[in-house]
Amino acid sequence: MQEIKCPKCGEVFTVDETGYAAIVKQIRDKEFRKDLEEYKERLEESHEKDKEMVRVKAVSEYKDALAEKDAEIARLKADLGSSKKDLELAVEKAVSKEEKKGREKETKLKEQLFAQKNEYEGLLRDKEREVEYYKDLKLRMSTKMVGETLERHCETEFNKIRMAAFPNAYFEKDNDARTGSKGDFIFREEQDGVEFVSIMFEMKNENDTTATKHRNEDFFKELDKDRREKGCEYAVLVSMLEADSELYNSGIVNVSYKYPKMYVIRPQFFIPIISLIRDAGLKSIEYQKQLAEVKNQNVDITHFEEDLKTFKDAFARNYELASRKFMTAIEEIDKTIDHLQKTKEALLSSENNLRLANNKAEDLTVKKLVKNNPTMAAKFKELDE
Repeated sequence: MQEIKCPKCGEVFTVDETGYAAIVKQIRDKEFRKDLEEYKERLEESHEKDKEMVRVKAVSEYKDALAEKDAEIARLKADLGSSKKDLELAVEKAVSKEEKKGREKETKLKEQLFAQKNEYEGLLRDKEREVEYYKDLKLRMSTKMVGETLERHCETEFNKIRMAAFPNAYFEKDNDARTGSKGDFIFREEQDGVEFVSIMFEMKNENDTTATKHRNEDFFKELDKDRREKGCEYAVLVSMLEADSELYNSGIVNVSYKYPKMYVIRPQFFIPIISLIRDAGLKSIEYQKQLAEVKNQNVDITHFEEDLKTFKDAFARNYELASRKFMTAIEEIDKTIDHLQKTKEALLSSENNLRLANNKAEDLTVKKLVKNNPTMAAKFKELDE
């Protein structure tokens, strides 16, 4: 059983390991879906906001320029003398001057707006090209992609931001084929000695000229096997297969309904899915720490119980041996007592026999000896006479 403290109310409640794992899964899946939706919404909102900002800024600056010109004209009119001619000349001159300044300012503003618009449109085109590039990523190219393999491309993209985004992460080729198969890359990261995210990556590409086209689903079973054998929590298939599939071209595809914690992505989502899964892992690391502490406590209790059982077994053996020897000694003492009792009885019997013999000896007389012997009786009689 494990205790979990609610971060909002502070209440501590207890769940078993199965319930705890279910809670962690719900938190991760919920946060992952939430982050994914927020990521898509931010991307769409950013595009619309940028266009609206340029339009609003242009209108605002133009209105400000016209307002400034109108204010300047009004101020000049108020300062002119009462002379109508002078006023007209002054107004005409001022208007001409201000119109010239206004035209110059308007021209300048238009040039600035045009330059900003061109700059924005250039950036927008670059972004659109980049999005389009990552969206298709040369879906009809051969196994070479921009002069590199799909694996090398993903590795290069990761290394570009490794030190900035993942300085403490492990991301290397899976070269361990002792179990008969291996994936392409493994991503792991830990905090305070607790691993909070691990991903097994498999990259799949295919020539356009290949006669027999593979499907993404053909590689799910082997990828799940590699994930479990290498102890990874997530499995991600980076695929350029099924290039015309609306499902796989739509973004990050969750295929956990077939195999647990498995996703299929196009190469442009390689870095985003690492970030999303990693963020979800960070949010649940406190729960993992609590789980690790509970497991350590269980191990300590198990060791204590094992030591106690060993002591009790040894004590029981020693007690049994001592008890056997004690009973043997008691039996020997009983035998000795019994032997002494018999010896005592024999001695008592001997003493009684000696007493009887003595009594008989004392009762013995000559008359009794010769009573039934006439010859001896005659002899003793002669001696007496």
